[in-house]
Amino acid sequence: MKMDRKRPYHRVIVEKTLAVIKPDAFQLADEIENVIVKSGFSILQKRRLQLSPEQCHDFYADQTLMFPSLTAFMSSGPIVALMLARDNAIAHWKSLIGPANATKARETHPECLRAKYGTSELKNALHGSDSCDEAEREIKFMFPNSIAEHVPSRCETEEYMNQYVNPALLKGLTELCKEKPLNPCIWLADWLLKNNPNQPQICDKDTVED
Repeated sequence: MKMDRKRPYHRVIVEKTLAVIKPDAFQLADEIENVIVKSGFSILQKRRLQLSPEQCHDFYADQTLMFPSLTAFMSSGPIVALMLARDNAIAHWKSLIGPANATKARETHPECLRAKYGTSELKNALHGSDSCDEAEREIKFMFPNSIAEHVPSRCETEEYMNQYVNPALLKGLTELCKEKPLNPCIWLADWLLKNNPNQPQICDKDTVED
């Protein structure tokens, strides 16, 4: 059977993002979480809490519009903070929740979560990180005891793949085509383990110079 050389190879880039179920939608948290999981997200961590006005001030420090009202609203009741993960999580979550103004969202994006659960621009039910940097900051804010981990961008991930993964994989696939083993998957896995360019080189102690 001939291989389709024109078939593109797609790399899956896993991202993390922060989702917040706001006070106006807190009672519907279980229903919203079901939608999140069915939309392809993994919920890595979950935390139910109530923010103080001071904490809201720190979290929304870059929000100048409606800042006093936003701070008062977000500290008015409990919320659910969720650390989500999937391919392109930030963009997918922003698309799923829809425009910030829930009233306008019902006109332009009636299927989005804010259109379904929100009532206004202020009480729009859900929050989502806008970028990788924001996701990293907001996750650290809501989950301070979790291990701080940089959320790589698409460019960073592709650069790492091109520099460290693809060259070794290409050599392995070339050898695979030459050998034509009965079980190519197991053969390739063994070859990659034996030819990992990042594994430490073990030297005989007798050959080490003083």
